[in-house]
Amino acid sequence: MNIILSNTNEKPLYEQITSQIKSHILNGTLKEGDPLPSMRFLAKELRISVITTKRAYEELERSGFIETVTGKGSFVAAKNMETIREEHLRMTEHFLLQAIQTAKESGISLKKLNELLCSLYNKDK
Repeated sequence: MNIILSNTNEKPLYEQITSQIKSHILNGTLKEGDPLPSMRFLAKELRISVITTKRAYEELERSGFIETVTGKGSFVAAKNMETIREEHLRMTEHFLLQAIQTAKESGISLKKLNELLCSLYNKDK
């Protein structure tokens, strides 16, 4: 599992960890039951505080992405497909909002943006 942190990112480090682990789970890199590195090991690898990794793991557990078993570690939780679909939809909405803002700032019309979206969406078909 590859996690890259940036001190220049506006997101706190624990949120960067959380979002990257969620992405690994959603795209199938991490599968149900896969173990996550221990909090101490991850903190050492990323050269950050254990408190930061603990906060990230707690957030992932609260949102149902991982399960922690005392004495054994943290594992990818069983997720139903509807939950995964909802998370993908939320991520898609986030990126589309960014694209819309950029288009508005650049004076790109809704019609042109829609044409571009349709073109890109159908590109691989």
